[in-house]
Amino acid sequence: MMLSLESWYSLYLLMVHLQSCYTWSVNNFLMTGPKAYLIYSSSVAAGAQSGIEECKYQFAWDRWNCPERALQLSTHSGLRSANRETAFVHAISSAGVMYTLTRNCSLGDFDNCGCDETRNGQLGGQGWLWGGCSDNVGFGEAISKQFVDALETGQDARAAMNLHNNEAGRKAVKGTMKRTCKCHGVSGSCTTQTCWLQLPEFREVGNYLKEKYHKALKVDLLKGAGNSAASRGAITETFSTISKKELVHLEDSPDYCLENRTLGLQGTEGRECVKKGKNLSKWEKRSCKRLCGECGLAVEERKADMVSSCNCKFHWCCAVKCEQCRKTITKYFCVKKERRGTNESTGRRKKLRLKKAH
Repeated sequence: MMLSLESWYSLYLLMVHLQSCYTWSVNNFLMTGPKAYLIYSSSVAAGAQSGIEECKYQFAWDRWNCPERALQLSTHSGLRSANRETAFVHAISSAGVMYTLTRNCSLGDFDNCGCDETRNGQLGGQGWLWGGCSDNVGFGEAISKQFVDALETGQDARAAMNLHNNEAGRKAVKGTMKRTCKCHGVSGSCTTQTCWLQLPEFREVGNYLKEKYHKALKVDLLKGAGNSAASRGAITETFSTISKKELVHLEDSPDYCLENRTLGLQGTEGRECVKKGKNLSKWEKRSCKRLCGECGLAVEERKADMVSSCNCKFHWCCAVKCEQCRKTITKYFCVKKERRGTNESTGRRKKLRLKKAH
């Protein structure tokens, strides 16, 4: 399908808009996706962005916190590393695109897509049948694959790794679908049920992939795995033995405690952590230990005054008057430990000055 000049201009305007909205290259998807799928481009961009937002949420209290440099989905230029963090970025981005396309299909945003009714009327299990309007994940999977996988033009180990993790992201969406049922029977009884599949909250997909990230498999293929026919055959054979649901990586991760400007890593010095609070997640509870203590840094307490409106009252007629309340908040940050030798010598000098004064 050939695009008219007007269509190309619309695509150009869309990508300019995306670049102004997002700090990472969402438009990579739009540049390489099949041009016949221009109708889906805004959903693809929104899905990719939701994947990145979920990445930032999942790693907010980790040493690696999904920095901007990590968000270029390119085999050789953007993500030069092939570690487990790269694996997660590919999986969550792919999942985000598939999820958004599927959801928008269900919302009626596309003329050529509707409910998945392929199993309707079939026996699903004891006492229930497939029916209703299942979210069309088959559609979302097919279109997202065309866009996301088109970024991989190589045939080496890194490209194979990225494609595998893209697929793992799509499997995560399918694997977290929820079965919803409706009862049928006389006088409100539940003699039979009609059931259909619905998308979960995207947070559940993120949680699922975060667990897969911790169990990611390392594949020893990087050295000597090039583009020769023999190498490609070995790569294909190796990846074919690994479950498509698992994340894979080729390299070990660097030390994220330390700053590394070459890799674009800021280290954990200066990062905020959480020591107290209600309803903390397990990641928040461990944050000071992981970001500061295990990285050889101390935890520094900082207090700040915050002024906000409070004790607001409605006065007839018609105004709301509030008091200004001051509240002290406490935050915690990772800082370098003070050298003991320096403190001791400073203390000795102070004592010496005091003796002389007396």
